Amino acid sequence: MEEIPDFWRTEVFHPLSVHFPIALLVVAFLFKIVALKYSREVWERGGSVLLIAGVATVWIAIFTGDLADGIVSRKICDPTVLKEHENLAWTTAWLFSAALGVDLLRQLKYPIFRNLLFRLLMILLLAIGTGTLSYTGHLGATLVYQQAAGVYTPSGNCAEFE
Repeated sequence: MEEIPDFWRTEVFHPLSVHFPIALLVVAFLFKIVALKYSREVWERGGSVLLIAGVATVWIAIFTGDLADGIVSRKICDPTVLKEHENLAWTTAWLFSAALGVDLLRQLKYPIFRNLLFRLLMILLLAIGTGTLSYTGHLGATLVYQQAAGVYTPSGNCAEFE
């Protein structure tokens, strides 16, 4: 009789960590849009705090994704989806990191960084990053729900649950 594997497997850490950056980065983008429209400091600072937390957690998600890759890639039917998911995740992480870099430069007291051009550059990076984040999530869901990546699939008669 087959045993049910332990929940705390290496490949499980990625789905546990990936949802934090998704939420933080999307809400950071929304805060920065509201700050652009209403010019309120509370939205600007809130967006910056969320962006810092989101970028930190997106790199954790990249790390845990790399850990899961070595296990999952040998068990799925179409590894090209996994590779595209990984490549797009790296692109997403760098886009949001660049947006954070621009945001941090904007907070310096030098007038060259505090102009509208830098603000719009940050918004553009956040918008593109949010788009790539969404598609990366779609590819991740495709891996899980179409190929059972990182998911335990019970036997046909579910004998291991008896």
